[in-house]
Order: sequence, then C-alpha cells, then structure tokens
Amino acid sequence: MADQLSRRTPPATTVHDRQIERLRTLAHWLDDGIPVPGTGFRFGVDAILDIVPVLGDFAGVGFSSWILLQASRMGASKTTLLRMLWNIGVDALVGIVPAIGVFFDAAWKANLKNVALLEGQALHPAETHRASRKFAVVLLTGAALLAIGAAAATWFLLRAGSALLRHTF
Repeated sequence: MADQLSRRTPPATTVHDRQIERLRTLAHWLDDGIPVPGTGFRFGVDAILDIVPVLGDFAGVGFSSWILLQASRMGASKTTLLRMLWNIGVDALVGIVPAIGVFFDAAWKANLKNVALLEGQALHPAETHRASRKFAVVLLTGAALLAIGAAAATWFLLRAGSALLRHTF
C-alpha cells in the first residue's frame, strides 16, 4: 500500500510536503484503504466507524476536522477551508442517516477531497483560490436564496393562518 502512495507522488522533501504526505496517508486509510475483493471499489475506516451510531459519526467528523485544522495551520485560504468544511458537513449530515450514511460515506470520500484541495492550494494556489472563491459565492448565494425562500414561505403561511383564524372565529 505504501508503494502505491509513493509511486503516485514524489518523496516529501520539505516540512510542508511531509505534512501533506501524512494527511494524504490518513485520508487514504479513512476513505480508501480497504479494497472490496473482485471490484474496483474501495472504502475506509470512516465508513466502518459510521456503523456505530452517533459515536462513529463523531469520530469520523473528528478525524476530518483534524485534517481541516492542519490545513488551516498550513495556511490554506479561507475559501479553501470553506470548501473543506462543506465536504465535512455533507459527510456528517448524510452520515447520520442510518444505513444510507454508511454507503454514502464510503462513496463521498470527504477526506481525500479535502487533502486534494490542500494539495491544489499548495501546487496551484491561484487556480485553487479562484475555484474556491467561486464555490464560496455559489454557496453563499444558495444560502441567501434559501433564507429568502424560507422567509417568504413563513410569511405566506403566517398570513394564510391569520386569515383562516379570522374567518373561523
């Protein structure tokens, strides 16, 4: 397994490279370290942890959050950290759904995505920053539209309920 990782990337030479290599190894074991015999599918310890209700979810989010913390310490941009947080959030929210969460976690691979974002930040900072900024704009726009929609729906329901109560009494 270590041979496969070393063939994919050159040996780490700087402290930063060694940190990314350690995070890549952790993400590999969390998301992709266990092959399913006879298939090309792989899953990791994070999916196994999800089998244990609540505690497994907390442990998985804990490992993912540690990768996020290390990325922050390594100087990842705020927008890249936001993308990483999004990956962790999606993994956590869907992961709490019994049965479905385990399979989603095995397929989503949030930790590998996050390490790839961190590597992209290190190798191509301008491109990664632009892509992360676009993601942040789309995410914040979506959140604003969702909030506006929720406020409009609430206003409509309150108004309809008020009208119904006036006609009832």
